[in-house]
Amino acid sequence: MRRVLLIAVALLIAAPALAQEPVGCDKFKWPLDKERALLAKAETTASGSDAKPLDAAVKVTLAPYADAKLPVTPERVPKSPDTNAGYVRVASVPKPGTYKITLTEGAWIEVIENGHAVKSGAFSGATGCEGARKSVKFDLSGGPFIIELSGTKAPSIGVVVTQD
Repeated sequence: MRRVLLIAVALLIAAPALAQEPVGCDKFKWPLDKERALLAKAETTASGSDAKPLDAAVKVTLAPYADAKLPVTPERVPKSPDTNAGYVRVASVPKPGTYKITLTEGAWIEVIENGHAVKSGAFSGATGCEGARKSVKFDLSGGPFIIELSGTKAPSIGVVVTQD
């Protein structure tokens, strides 16, 4: 009985440490130096705009989720109604393949191609890294797509798309 109690206490102590994201720019699963440099020079654009965030970052101005008029309801609807959302339209990528979408703030990323959500691949996130917070890989077909952002308290968010 005493052993079970010790194990339970150890798990309770360890649980918060397991739930925390890593801290620091070197804690991402892949290097983001290029993306951070591009995000530092992002030009502001309104939600719903046509953007060319491929190798040239944009800073998307967001709106309250209820007012964001996202083209497709996100797969994961924000838990709190007082979060922000927005989107940008991208004409295409040079060729089909895996691309990283990297953000300056934490947010849910949804990529829409041909009216349907693209399943995300690998994910990496870290706190305490100036200029990058989250990076997610998507397999894109090469045609036009939409990047939807939701579930963030940030009023704007930097976005860049780079080939993997």
